[in-house]
Amino acid sequence: IVVTPDILTNAGGVTVSYFEWVQNRYGYYWSEKEVEDKQEEKMVSAFNDIWALSEEYDVTIRDAAYMNSVKKVADVMKLRGWY
Repeated sequence: IVVTPDILTNAGGVTVSYFEWVQNRYGYYWSEKEVEDKQEEKMVSAFNDIWALSEEYDVTIRDAAYMNSVKKVADVMKLRGWY
């Protein structure tokens, strides 16, 4: 049994909130099924990325989730010239 890390699990709700914001912002309408499909695509991709990091660095999937998150923040900071 794989226990997903809290940071990944919580991202599911945050992702759906983002989709709701996009719909409101741009006047889109997605059915519940479309939202669920989009959420599943994002979450499966995120899980696979984290699982791969966990295997590559021989760390827990929770540590891999944090590694993935920190890398994404660092990449954006570099892109914006913050460091």
